[in-house]
Amino acid sequence: MHLALIGYGSIGRAIVAWLGAHPVSDLTLFVRSAAIGKTVKDEALGRAADTVQITDDLGTLIAGAPDLVVECAGHSSVSTHCPETLAAGLDTVVISVGALADPALYAALEGAAKASSAHLILPAGAIGGIDLLSALALVDEPHVSYRGTKPPAAWRGTAAEGTCDLSYLSAPKTFFDGSAREAARLYPKNANVAATLALACGSFDRVRVQLIADPTATGNAHQYEVRAQGGTFAFRTDAAASSGNVKTSVSTAYSLIREINRKRATLVI
Repeated sequence: MHLALIGYGSIGRAIVAWLGAHPVSDLTLFVRSAAIGKTVKDEALGRAADTVQITDDLGTLIAGAPDLVVECAGHSSVSTHCPETLAAGLDTVVISVGALADPALYAALEGAAKASSAHLILPAGAIGGIDLLSALALVDEPHVSYRGTKPPAAWRGTAAEGTCDLSYLSAPKTFFDGSAREAARLYPKNANVAATLALACGSFDRVRVQLIADPTATGNAHQYEVRAQGGTFAFRTDAAASSGNVKTSVSTAYSLIREINRKRATLVI
């Protein structure tokens, strides 16, 4: 398998660490120019693939015709790079699904995929129950209420700092209550689960989102309730935070690894 990763932050490194025991034949890393020198020195790459290529040129990645491209670099990378990989006919996994709250970008990605017959793959990320929510959405318009709870440190550097003093919280603080679309816009690194629920139920504006900073939280809790004509259900997961990025759940990387394995299983050797 030839795998390409866009971005090499905490999620990308977690994928490469897992590949150490399940290597691919070829691995292409697309990173910023400034990160190439540091990335080259990462010994984990040598265990992840027989051949590793590190580049800051998207054209080089596309020319290599990888079997699967995995985006794990944030919203800006989705808008800047993923339309091109899809237009080139490369199956592309997008984990920064909050970027799809922009209707124009979503349409551009869908259009590029349809024109080239590539697959735009949206993994579940840190949440479960997406299959049931998607099924209920075929019957009517489900109403979804989501609560995302993380420790105060996970909200540093975000708009939450303008609503409360994260350093001195003594009790849980709900600092955002609004739509999934607004949550994706204001908290692009923290609201991808809300965006995943919105995509599954068919509306960024019908998912109510509450974001909470809890000084007693040790990980990232995701909880949602669904009311639909076909039934109701609730789902909760308490996910461990990534060691390299407290904003991200460990399970997010494994969701991408699942997609990598699914693609690898389809390849004929």
